[in-house]
Amino acid sequence: MITIGLTTWADHPSLIENEDRKVTLTEYAGFFPVVEVDTSFYGIPKLTTVENWQKSVPEKFQFILKANQIMTLHDGVNADEYLNDEHRLAFTEFRKMVRPLVEAKQLKTILFQFPPYFNCETANIRYLWDIRELMGDLPISVEFRNQSWYDPAVQEETMLYLKKLRMSHVSVDEPSSVPNGVLLVSTVTNSHLAVLRLHGQNAEGWAQKGPNWRKTRTLYRYSEEELQSFAKLVKQMQEKSEEVCIIFNNNSGHDAAENALRLKEILNISFDELGPLQLGLF
Repeated sequence: MITIGLTTWADHPSLIENEDRKVTLTEYAGFFPVVEVDTSFYGIPKLTTVENWQKSVPEKFQFILKANQIMTLHDGVNADEYLNDEHRLAFTEFRKMVRPLVEAKQLKTILFQFPPYFNCETANIRYLWDIRELMGDLPISVEFRNQSWYDPAVQEETMLYLKKLRMSHVSVDEPSSVPNGVLLVSTVTNSHLAVLRLHGQNAEGWAQKGPNWRKTRTLYRYSEEELQSFAKLVKQMQEKSEEVCIIFNNNSGHDAAENALRLKEILNISFDELGPLQLGLF
């Protein structure tokens, strides 16, 4: 199975013919069977918020939730020091929050997107193990943003370790020529779910550290040639996992939706469980 989605649902005007308003979750769910939610990174949503999401989508629609920034050590706490009350509470509250999604089989995975300074060292390797213990049997995907995890000397062991922890390795497309970029490594570590996140190839924007870095980093529109290449890669990954989920994050210029729908067409797939608002752009 191949599924395709976008990061967030509101900011994709092409899905509603470029109307000057935000896209609703229900409208979004007429096009894609999964969405990545990043609000959980900044603050753990309330149960009522999650329940409202569920009321807005078809029964088989699924969510990818980004782990809270405390859980991914974006607060600057060293992995050796993380198990304080605040960190334990974040894991506990997050597990409670996703419970309705788990019960309804609407949680695809929890995305642990680690900061660039989360490198391959003993404390961080142990932290991955602790995450699995703290999250129980919940599905987890890991996105590294430090190239040390892909050093030829340790890459194979990194992937075997994720496989042992029942974590999906997130393959990413992003500029690898800049210091804070990583190579696209398509290794599949979970036979149930493989994840491919597409950030775009805007190297200049990726390296920017100014106040608008979030807007410039993903300012990129994939070409037809690039999308055809991704289609081949997805089919290769599909041989090793029951599902390959592709998430487009190249949306600073509102390109993600049209790129995603074009890849869907190239792969010749359909999403049969979409809601009544399903429309076609191609």
